[in-house]
Amino acid sequence: MTLDDHAPVLELMQATPGVSVREADSREATARYLARNPGLSFVAEAQGRIVGCLMAGHDGRRGSLQHLLVVPEHRRQGIATSLVERCLDALEREGIFKSNIDIYRTNTAGLAFWERLGWVQRQDTHRYFRIRGDRPNA
Repeated sequence: MTLDDHAPVLELMQATPGVSVREADSREATARYLARNPGLSFVAEAQGRIVGCLMAGHDGRRGSLQHLLVVPEHRRQGIATSLVERCLDALEREGIFKSNIDIYRTNTAGLAFWERLGWVQRQDTHRYFRIRGDRPNA
């Protein structure tokens, strides 16, 4: 994925139920993310059109996968699985062997997908967040 892919990926995000679009998905924020995590995020194309995306990064210890998207007419063709494997392979080349994902509890299709791939839901932690300043969509 490159910054040139931002607009079509953002369109996919906006059209995909269960995916929230926030300030962190802006072109500027995406540019920072891609620059900080070069070669770790991927898009899938068909007939010259982006039909899938998965973004990945790491903090030096753990990987983070986010925004797995495949347009409905291209699902069930192995695209999502391929995107996951590409990201995990790229993270492994960086020395990252454990990765995390966040999935909305209401995203039953997403939950089932990740479980089919062997991902395990943690029961021993809770994730908290805090937004600084007056930016509810940060």
